[in-house]
Amino acid sequence: MFPKLLPIVCAGVALMAAGQAVAAEHTVQMLNRGPGGTMVFSPAVVHARPGDTIRYVPTDPGHNAETIAGMIPAGATVQRGPMGREFVLRVTQPGVYGVKCAPHYSMGMVGLVQVGTADANLAAVTTAVGRTPPLARRRFTQMLTQMR
Repeated sequence: MFPKLLPIVCAGVALMAAGQAVAAEHTVQMLNRGPGGTMVFSPAVVHARPGDTIRYVPTDPGHNAETIAGMIPAGATVQRGPMGREFVLRVTQPGVYGVKCAPHYSMGMVGLVQVGTADANLAAVTTAVGRTPPLARRRFTQMLTQMR
């Protein structure tokens, strides 16, 4: 009986390994000063696929990263990273995820993660951007323009 199950077990293992190989890991630095000015995520926009991991790495203990309510796809939950520590965001739902550094949100320290196509929740994200602090709104608007 075992020889008959061996091909099935091997196929299952191969499928699991293939699924893990497809997932990518992206690194975003949380910077006091970077290519986009002061208090920025670099890169500010990440293009990912469902199952990918985004690592937000602080270069200063005064930063964190967290997703923004109203700026995440349906089925995703708001996640908050600890201050001064790496935050790992595993994206599972297609759409746009808005990310901020809570202490520097009003200074425009924001970013976007586009998972698959932006169509899933782009209208909701665009509406939510209108309720963000002025500098964050300006940076989000620039990022959304690049995505379209």
